[in-house]
Amino acid sequence: MTDTSSGGGRIGGGGQRRKPPSTGSRLWTAAAWSAAALVLVGGSGLGYVYIKVNGNLDGVDINQALGTDRPKNIDNGSMDILVLGSDSRAGANSAYGTDEGAARSDTAMVVHVYQGHKKASVVSIPRDTLVERPECTDAKGTAHPAAARAMFNTAYEVGGPACAVKTVEKMSGIRMDHYIEVDFTGFTKLIDELGGVEITTTRPIDDPKSHLSLPPGTHTLDGEQSLGLVRTRKSLGDGSDLGRIQLQQAFMKAFIEQVKDVGVFSNPKKLLDLADTGSKAITPDSELDSVNELAGFARGLSALGADDVHMVTMPVRYDPLDPNRVVPVETGATQVWRALKQDKPIPAAALADSAGDQGEAAGVVSGG
Repeated sequence: MTDTSSGGGRIGGGGQRRKPPSTGSRLWTAAAWSAAALVLVGGSGLGYVYIKVNGNLDGVDINQALGTDRPKNIDNGSMDILVLGSDSRAGANSAYGTDEGAARSDTAMVVHVYQGHKKASVVSIPRDTLVERPECTDAKGTAHPAAARAMFNTAYEVGGPACAVKTVEKMSGIRMDHYIEVDFTGFTKLIDELGGVEITTTRPIDDPKSHLSLPPGTHTLDGEQSLGLVRTRKSLGDGSDLGRIQLQQAFMKAFIEQVKDVGVFSNPKKLLDLADTGSKAITPDSELDSVNELAGFARGLSALGADDVHMVTMPVRYDPLDPNRVVPVETGATQVWRALKQDKPIPAAALADSAGDQGEAAGVVSGG
């Protein structure tokens, strides 16, 4: 989510990619992995939805940008999606502060949908992870050299979506089928159109940085409050980005349930409003930038509920040279990526030595 991100569409070069999504679901997420797509499923026969929403979608051609220097296509029926939230403060997003002149990916998730599309694993990549960033070319054609010990979120900063995808593919060895980006303003509007998201907090949250103050109990968060929650970090746990990721994961589960329960398919106006807002909130890859493609993609995810999604953080440890940064736990990270590549569940042992998925933030928020 921004600190916050086809029927058979694929981010792939030539050749056959994975089996197309079966007919048959924030920021988030996977925002939106995808609220926007989800609501379109029910409106595939409504011409005005097509016209209005098609005009909102502007895809990014990752295939052309990356060419053939990518992991091998694996045709095992699974699907991998990189979901990013950009922290750009341009335009309407300036209400959330100023940036440093370029956008960065403040939230990153690899969503792996298993064969059959009835289960999924989501791996959050901390923005402060030090990685080997590959050489990238930005949208203006300027080449940026590879960099050692670069923060993960600088990949988006120097080379945009294509560089973010390339960095994830290099570190994971997994080819991304799709890319979805979500922004601040679109996220808040989408939550408001949904009627809010219900969560329960087990302790007070009072974070001046994210402008969120909640007592313990059950709350229906509007868009601004939801954005505040997924940006909260200083007031919980050790104040690191790892704790914030745990809040984001808990919110995402509540969001998924809200999208499934909102009942838009029997309400054409609600459908149109959500489809319009959701499609403005995201920038997909060029194979998801039409109503037909996005609706087909959503049908492939329609069976997924919150209980079907396993969320983890990529195994990391604090960098001994800089406690404000983290580095991958190589053994654990390798196990995580290998499991997804083989379309298998992530083994618990892979997470045992990780600083992620630890700490008190994990139990602070749950679905309402």
